[in-house]
Amino acid sequence: MSTTVTPASAPVAATRPGRAPTRRRPRRSGSALTGWLFALPTALFVVLLFLVPLVLVFQMAASDWPLLGGNQGINFPENFPEALDNRFFLDSVIFTLKYTVLATVLLIGLGLGLALLVQESSRWKGFLRTAFLVPSALGLASASLLFYVLYSPIAGPFAELTKSWGFTFLGTPDAALWSTLFLIVWRFAGFYMLLMLVGLQGIPEEVYEAARIDGGSRWQIFRDITVPLLKPTLALTTVMCVTGSLLAFEQFYILTKGGPDNSTITVVQLIYNVAFQGPNNLGVAGALSVIVLAALVIINIVQIRAFSKKAED
Repeated sequence: MSTTVTPASAPVAATRPGRAPTRRRPRRSGSALTGWLFALPTALFVVLLFLVPLVLVFQMAASDWPLLGGNQGINFPENFPEALDNRFFLDSVIFTLKYTVLATVLLIGLGLGLALLVQESSRWKGFLRTAFLVPSALGLASASLLFYVLYSPIAGPFAELTKSWGFTFLGTPDAALWSTLFLIVWRFAGFYMLLMLVGLQGIPEEVYEAARIDGGSRWQIFRDITVPLLKPTLALTTVMCVTGSLLAFEQFYILTKGGPDNSTITVVQLIYNVAFQGPNNLGVAGALSVIVLAALVIINIVQIRAFSKKAED
């Protein structure tokens, strides 16, 4: 008579006849709740600082809402024709587009050039990165106040020089525009250099080595390898630069106040003037904000689709 001994290490499953053993399902409700708790602060941030103000702006745009009188009721769509008929609307749009094109070209071009310089340099790499990034640590309003003093024809360090030349940094429309652009380039060039540098470091070195072996010149390598492989970074920086330039406010408000002769009023500054300095009409200001928001969405969609099409080609 033989007996079968079950090893002690082998577990014995006690099951009832005719019933399959049950498996324990992982508890997903607890992990899902933990995920929602982690996402809750961000969700509250988005709701309170984006969705609620957005709804309020749409409500203002559709209402008769003087600054001191409060909401006087719905008057849609009266605010939109009044916003478009503002005597500074067309001029502010043209100036904002002009500033956006110049700022985008300068920042993207200079940012890429500085990134290539830092990448090629070996001896001064750390010093150059630090030097170019230091202005980015300064807030835009603080930088604008700093340049306001530098450009001052009375207390600025270049006051005597500008008097002898008969020139003022902010005295003419063109001088005010280029002086503000110089501030923006000084403040943001290092930031865009950093973004470009990250994109350049993502390009495999083997691709460059193969191109050099094939006899490619520096210009050919830049045109046929660097630029095509850098398109995702170029798309990101272009969208960021265009959006930031279209919403320009602090630098012009601090440096020029829209002058001289209302020649440097941006669309955001026009919204501020309509709401707080001129008619004091939050309804018209809200309508202008909705128009700017719609334009931003359309421009960003066009940019993203254009870069996506180029990437596919």
